[in-house]
Amino acid sequence: MADYKFPTELVDLPSQGHFYAEDSPLSRGKVEIKYMTAKEEDILTSQNLIQKGVVIEKLLQSLIVDKSIKVEDLLIGDKNAVMVAARILGYGKDYKFTYDGEEQSCDLTSLEAVDIDFSKFPRGKNQFEYKLPNSEREITFKLLTGADENEIDKEIKALEKISKEQGFELTTRLKYMITSVDGKSEPSYINNFVENEFLSVDSFEFRKYLSSITPDMDMSTTITDSNGKEQVITVPITVRFFWPSAGI
Repeated sequence: MADYKFPTELVDLPSQGHFYAEDSPLSRGKVEIKYMTAKEEDILTSQNLIQKGVVIEKLLQSLIVDKSIKVEDLLIGDKNAVMVAARILGYGKDYKFTYDGEEQSCDLTSLEAVDIDFSKFPRGKNQFEYKLPNSEREITFKLLTGADENEIDKEIKALEKISKEQGFELTTRLKYMITSVDGKSEPSYINNFVENEFLSVDSFEFRKYLSSITPDMDMSTTITDSNGKEQVITVPITVRFFWPSAGI
C-alpha cells in the first residue's frame, strides 16, 4: 500500500514576505499548511490549551508543514491569514456568527489582503521611521509578531490584576512597537514617552499611518439585518470560528 500524502495548500501572506529577513523561510511570502485531521481536533478540544489561551497557536503550528517556521515569528496580519485559511480547509468557507442578536454568515474565501504599497519600504527589514506631525519628534517602530502579541497579552493581564480602573491595551502595544524615540532606544525612555509625552493628536495620526502600512487580512464583510438594511462590519472571531457546532 502506497504511503498516504496529506493534502496541503499554500497560503499567500499579506506581507508577501517583504518584512522578513532574507534568510527566513517566511520571506518567500507563502506558508504551506496541511488539512486538519483528528489530531488537530484533539488540539482544539484540549481544555488545558484553551485555558492557557494558546490553542490557536498550537493548532496553526501543527498545520504548518515547514517546521522551521514558528507561528510566533509570523507578523500578526500573516498569522491572521494562516488562521483564516486553516478554518476554510478544516470546516469550509461558510462561517456563521451572531451580530446584534441576529444570525449572519460570511464566505471566508471572499476576504482579501489589505492593499499595501511595498515599494516604499526596503525588503528584509521590519523597521520603519515616522515623524510625529505635531511635536515633530521622530520615532522608529516595528510591526508586531505573534511573539509580541503573546507578551503583550501577558503584560496586560498582569496590569489588570493591579488596577481594574483603566485600560492598558493601547499604551502596552505602543511600548512593544516603538523601538526608539529621537534616537534613544532605552526601554525606560520609550515607556516614559508613551505614558507621559505622546500627545493624543500624534498618537492618532501615528495609528492612522500604521494602519495604512500594516499587512493584514481585510476582515470586513457586508451583512443584511432583519429590516433589509445593509451595513459593513468587521467579521467577529468567536468560538464558532473553529468550533462551528458550538451553540454560542
